[in-house]
Amino acid sequence: MNSQKGFLLSYIKYGENDAVLHCFTEDEGFQSYFLKGIYTRKNKKKALLLPLSKLNFSLLPVRGNGIQTISRFEMIKSNDIYTDIRCNSVVFFISDFLNQNLRHENKNHQIFFCLEEFIDELENGNYQSHLIFMIKILKIQGVAPLLNDRIFLDPETGTFSSESMHQIFNEDISAIWQAILASEHPYRIKIPSPYRKDFLDSILVYYHYHITDFRIPASLEIIQQIFE
Repeated sequence: MNSQKGFLLSYIKYGENDAVLHCFTEDEGFQSYFLKGIYTRKNKKKALLLPLSKLNFSLLPVRGNGIQTISRFEMIKSNDIYTDIRCNSVVFFISDFLNQNLRHENKNHQIFFCLEEFIDELENGNYQSHLIFMIKILKIQGVAPLLNDRIFLDPETGTFSSESMHQIFNEDISAIWQAILASEHPYRIKIPSPYRKDFLDSILVYYHYHITDFRIPASLEIIQQIFE
């Protein structure tokens, strides 16, 4: 029997009592698993199906080309991020973001570790951690901007320019990008509240240019309202 550790990104109901889970696992990257009987009245484990919950799965052997089936699962670590409305909004946004944009990602320990680090930051009350996390993912995927001594980030080329090349990437927003990219401890950088909405918008613009088939998370509007 195979065992996997993974972060739950999303799940959908299948039939009356079953579900299909989409996860990012430590050893196999993005995976979909079949979970039988989770919606039955006596099954109390549905409460463990929370966005970005870290789970340990025991998997039955695969038959042919079918989807792997979970025989049992447990939460590895419980935390309080789901009781804080701001943390909860960040978790839903990032799980939505990853679910849409990691579907073709194979085993990647850097991304898995980055997720663990992000959850720890959020647990400690870092409400801007999703912004840093998204920049770190760009670095892991090798498409982060290249630093130089110029002022304005050009999102299309991924380089800094002497002139503004995009209306969102003004001097202030570009300076935040530079600070995060240059820092050995980016989670310690404080992004001023008035800039956070525009900075998130700038990240999404950058992803649009550099990540194939990038889709904006459906939960974007919610997180923008929470942090206004």
